[in-house]
Amino acid sequence: MSSSIYLSAAHKSSGKTVVSLGLCAAFKAQSLNVQAFKKGPDYIDPIWLSQASGNPCYNLDFYNMSESEIIALYRQYASQSDIAIIEGNKGLYDGMSVTGGDANADMAKLLDTSVILVVDATGITRGVAPLVSGYQAFDKDVIIAGVILNKVAGERHESKLVQAIEHYTDIPIVGAIRRSKELIIDERHQGLMPANETPESQNFIDRAAEHITDQVDLSALVISNKAKVKSLPPIVNNATKTLTVAVAKDSAFGFYYPDDLNAFESLGVDLVYFDALADKQLPKADALFIGGGFPEMQLDALSENQSLLSDIKIKIEAGLPTYAECGGLMYLSRQITHQGKTHKMVGVIKADTLMTPKPIGRGYVQLAPTEQHPWGKVSEKIYAHEFHYSKLENIDPKTHYAYEVLRGVGVDNKHDGILTHNLLATYSHLRNVGGNHWVEQFVNFIKDKQT
Repeated sequence: MSSSIYLSAAHKSSGKTVVSLGLCAAFKAQSLNVQAFKKGPDYIDPIWLSQASGNPCYNLDFYNMSESEIIALYRQYASQSDIAIIEGNKGLYDGMSVTGGDANADMAKLLDTSVILVVDATGITRGVAPLVSGYQAFDKDVIIAGVILNKVAGERHESKLVQAIEHYTDIPIVGAIRRSKELIIDERHQGLMPANETPESQNFIDRAAEHITDQVDLSALVISNKAKVKSLPPIVNNATKTLTVAVAKDSAFGFYYPDDLNAFESLGVDLVYFDALADKQLPKADALFIGGGFPEMQLDALSENQSLLSDIKIKIEAGLPTYAECGGLMYLSRQITHQGKTHKMVGVIKADTLMTPKPIGRGYVQLAPTEQHPWGKVSEKIYAHEFHYSKLENIDPKTHYAYEVLRGVGVDNKHDGILTHNLLATYSHLRNVGGNHWVEQFVNFIKDKQT
């Protein structure tokens, strides 16, 4: 049976991701099998948490998953570990609904785990007491088992914080982490720089683990979270490999949900990864999958790899079944313009990509398939998410689309999912869940094209 720790905060940008990955690495250093989870639609934090824990990090999302799916996914992987660490998003009680139901507090209650509250102590002393006690009193069904004070200025500051919490509340303080330049990760678009782009990412994780080990009572942290994860029988995959899908995975493209990739393998698909910056041609495959990422940060290398650009264009135009999301869509367009410089891309999509200083599409989306959707029977309404600081210009007016956008932006505020040859390319990020079995649909589409 596994212990479980739910890390949340009073508000976003409290430093809980750094605390979470530091904890993952610290427990891993104790030879524990650590399983990380992240609430909400996020790729970047899970990349860091996966590297820190040594295991793939799985997302838990009320928007596109049923409660039973969330519990099943959580138990499937947490039960195989020694300790599960769930990192929340935003604040403990923040969510889409003013009455709750989709916040971290609700996730903690659903998973029957207590909460460790990470408090950003910047500019606060005695006021930390009403903050902490208020969060404790707001929902009596949420058990706040401990507090980690973060960004503490020094010994005197820490003393004032500890005295206030101990005098006015009964919540134990399990850690006080000093403010340090070593605990700052470069940010982009108000989020962390992806670990797959950062060569020094492991050094940062190691430093974070050292700070956490020195300044957090790891034993008290485990004891304070007495809830145990119920074991589930392991899922055995006996599927015979019948198809091969090439997947772009490198410093430009790395946004993939691990359970989606697992779904491919459970259907008998062999995933073969390639590097869009270095490999000169695609690996031999029956289909192609290019996920999201930040291709705009690797434009020189991507555009200079003319051999691969040409190979991809030729094969897609010859009918290679392909699915691309966000960064993948941008890569397949004619060109990407960023900070006044334009770089040629694959060119199979008749449109140009322009990077913008502000987000064009950001948040949850709802899509309805059009009659032109090529993957057979799909869900009538699809719940997904988008996050892009780019837009398409000079779009061919004859372009066909797979989706009508009911909520969100997509390609042009009305449509998403550009269709050409056997390619479907979206700004939206899909999740293979009960309401949208997109992996199975894509695999069946690949098989149909082989006959």
